[in-house]
Amino acid sequence: MLQGKQSWVFPNRPAILASAAVVGPDEGKGPLAEDFDIVENETRMQGKSWEATERLLLERAAELAIHKAGLTSKEIQFYIGGDLMNQIISNSFAARTLSIPYFGVFGACSTSMESLALAAQLVDSGAADYVLTGTCSHNSTAEKQFRYPTEYGSQKPPTAQYTVTGAGAAVVTKEGSGPYLTAATIGKVIDMGITDPFNMGAAMAPAAVHTIKAHFRDTGRSPGYYDLIVTGDLAKVGHKIASDLFAEEGIPMGETVFGDCGLMVYDIDKQQVQAGGSGCGCSAVVTYGHIVKQLRSGALNRVLVVATGALLSPISVQQKETIPCIAHAVALESGVN
Repeated sequence: MLQGKQSWVFPNRPAILASAAVVGPDEGKGPLAEDFDIVENETRMQGKSWEATERLLLERAAELAIHKAGLTSKEIQFYIGGDLMNQIISNSFAARTLSIPYFGVFGACSTSMESLALAAQLVDSGAADYVLTGTCSHNSTAEKQFRYPTEYGSQKPPTAQYTVTGAGAAVVTKEGSGPYLTAATIGKVIDMGITDPFNMGAAMAPAAVHTIKAHFRDTGRSPGYYDLIVTGDLAKVGHKIASDLFAEEGIPMGETVFGDCGLMVYDIDKQQVQAGGSGCGCSAVVTYGHIVKQLRSGALNRVLVVATGALLSPISVQQKETIPCIAHAVALESGVN
């Protein structure tokens, strides 16, 4: 149901029946390692290329989520997913393996919540009983496509981020013990004129702030409604900018815990990850691994996940275009009383 200008409220409270997070070795050395279902021992796995490995990560996460839900792929009506690769090949090829009717979406690193919001809308409206949603990224595929292959050994500035190697997937249904999807706010494209592809946090921060403000306006909620508001992958630079923007506008983010998946997935003081994590897999593995577990245990009751995405391409960077950005927010609530 539409509420306000750009938000949906889900009166039937669709539930995440099951979720799964599969990550690489670097993510397995971070603070959230125990919350991931599978930690791979090597970044290449059995893939013949980095891109094939990324697809394998997604297939494992999707198959595990379906298995944990007690279902088979034949019982899933739709799969919604996307990634950072050209023509979203990781998801399109994985959908070929899964053999589930497929919506391919692209929101860059905001894809995790874009796909989850659409899944919730399908289930809440009665258009589906079970929807699978997922996304993925791999450090080496993203480096090769958007910057330089890792073999090149290029130096990066301190504003750069480290793409998460991982995949997250979830099964959404109309009944379950939670966590429940209560609302979603669909972001607008915001472009502040930044052209530096090594400073994604600064580029995406205004989009995150815009979507969070829209969520409060449309739903009538305030920061204090949530135990945690977490952005997707602003990391160290972007999270500081977002915090400053909220302070300038008098929005009391101090009433809640304001975090970022890119700061949560790694120990940035000990691991060589520049300003923190990024990539389609960043908010996906943190949400479908760590946050879902926290909600199920009752450690968290209400969480707003705001996945952020920079909608650039290698061609747009070469043509000196500015970087348009977007953020999508999904509200999750615990089923624990």
